[in-house]
Amino acid sequence: MKKLNLFVIKSFIGPFLATFFVALFVLLMQFLWRYIDELVGKGLSFDIIIQILGLASASMVPMALPLAILLSSLMTFGNLGEHNELVAMKAAGISLNRIMRPLMYFAVLTTIMAFLFSNYVLPVANLKRRSLLHDIKKQPAEVMIPEGSFYNGIKGFSI
Repeated sequence: MKKLNLFVIKSFIGPFLATFFVALFVLLMQFLWRYIDELVGKGLSFDIIIQILGLASASMVPMALPLAILLSSLMTFGNLGEHNELVAMKAAGISLNRIMRPLMYFAVLTTIMAFLFSNYVLPVANLKRRSLLHDIKKQPAEVMIPEGSFYNGIKGFSI
């Protein structure tokens, strides 16, 4: 592997991982805001919450991956341009296609891996997530506080 390819890939991997996890976090927060009323007050254990967040994040990967590739490639080439490394490469006679080639290979490899993930892992994760959410929705609330009256059902508190 040429040093130029290795340099471009190393410049790309850091922003790619950062933007992927940020995009995944934002999508996971959207999931939580959507289902917060079904999750709160059910007395769920920490293991169940982690399991449902893991299954939800698995279903968010196909949405976060293209965002991460787009943003990280913009950040990478922006940083290369800001530090005049892109200008130095162009001055050395290297074409822009040649500079971008390692990232194109990375994007194609990521596309193949995302296809395999969406084909084999995603249906199972969606089925488990939906069945777990259905079970949680059917579970009765642990604390029912009646409206307009005092409630002494919580030990040591009067609401």
